[in-house]
Amino acid sequence: MIMAHMNHLSRRGKFLLLSTIPLYFMVCGFLLQPVNEIWPGIVTLIREPDFLITDYFVVGGVGAAFLNAGMLTLLSIALIYFLGMEMDGHTITSACLMFGFSLFGKNLLNIWAVMVGIWLYAKYHKMPVSKYIYIGLYGTSLSPIITQIMQIGQMPLIFRVFLALGAGMVIGFVLPPLATHVHFSHKGYSLYNVGFAAGIIATVIVSLLKSFGITVESRLIWYTGNTMTFFAILCILFAGMAVGAFYVGGRQAVEEYRAILKCSGIGGTDYLRDNGGPATVLNMAVNGFLSTLMVVIAGGDLNGPTIGGIFTIVGFSSTGKHIRNIFPIMMGVYLAGLTKYWSISEPSPMLAFLFSTTLAPISGEFGWLAGLLAGFLHSSVALNVGIVYGGMNLYNNGFAGGIIATFLVPVIQSIRDRRARAREEDAL
Repeated sequence: MIMAHMNHLSRRGKFLLLSTIPLYFMVCGFLLQPVNEIWPGIVTLIREPDFLITDYFVVGGVGAAFLNAGMLTLLSIALIYFLGMEMDGHTITSACLMFGFSLFGKNLLNIWAVMVGIWLYAKYHKMPVSKYIYIGLYGTSLSPIITQIMQIGQMPLIFRVFLALGAGMVIGFVLPPLATHVHFSHKGYSLYNVGFAAGIIATVIVSLLKSFGITVESRLIWYTGNTMTFFAILCILFAGMAVGAFYVGGRQAVEEYRAILKCSGIGGTDYLRDNGGPATVLNMAVNGFLSTLMVVIAGGDLNGPTIGGIFTIVGFSSTGKHIRNIFPIMMGVYLAGLTKYWSISEPSPMLAFLFSTTLAPISGEFGWLAGLLAGFLHSSVALNVGIVYGGMNLYNNGFAGGIIATFLVPVIQSIRDRRARAREEDAL
């Protein structure tokens, strides 16, 4: 019944109910790894480089990864709560993203410099921090840069610490205006707007580091072999969410869910605000189960990065995604896997398979054929664009999605406008 009582709870109750998701996985973590190994595992994943693709299930252990993700998510929820903000769709989205990416890149140490930069930006402009808090939480996608700077071996430790903190604060300071600016490029047709901005920032910073001879080697740390256990864990959660939504919302939840399915999902959508808690939770449950099942059917592994991708879909199921606008996008990536030299079950294509749903508004607005094309193109861009910043932007697909939306949407709109004019001329 997770989050299904949203419309009937106090503000405090809503935040506590959202907190049950990370708590559920923290309990699972203690069951999946010996307790005496979890804390050393967390220390290990804090110390290790964590640029793409670094699966914390391998680096620190499954229990340590779930505990790291759970604690960071609880801290994020608490931060929003104590800033006096009301819960909306972005609260859910940011919490789910924090959980998902804390399984393969964000940890208890490397996110805070970026958040300090966001605080400085708010103070500089004499605005409340709450205005930028979601951008800050999303912007921790650049946290691997902080960890990587700390790994520069030839520098004294104190210098590395100050350089890492300085880089993080600069990232946080420049992120809000850049995120606002790039939104005009894709006009909300890529949901991972901060990922697009973060890709630009990462490109500049990594290029600067390379000019001083500091390079980043590609890596692939990918957990395999326990897919059915994680499938069961996820299905239990999503089944509980669906049952809770039906129990509380009843027929009204189904009617509001149908209304959600009619939305394009363009950036700025908030299902929690517009359609209520039960329908939003039902949408999250359906999308979570669908994406989990599709990973298994495609032959992929359920691990830190893929569960992170699933929870990105679940999170954005409160702010834009539903089964009708994500399925064509994912099928476009799947079809690409049948025609290109890579297999969909490989690590990078599998992440593109899940994260390509940033382009859901294209499918929602222009139809399933446009969605197939967007997914097909996205798979190629996502698998190649990360080379410019060496995996330092965890939202690699957000950067790729921004490029695809900026490229594809004006073309589709021009074709649609031309057809509309032709119909008007025929009518005359």
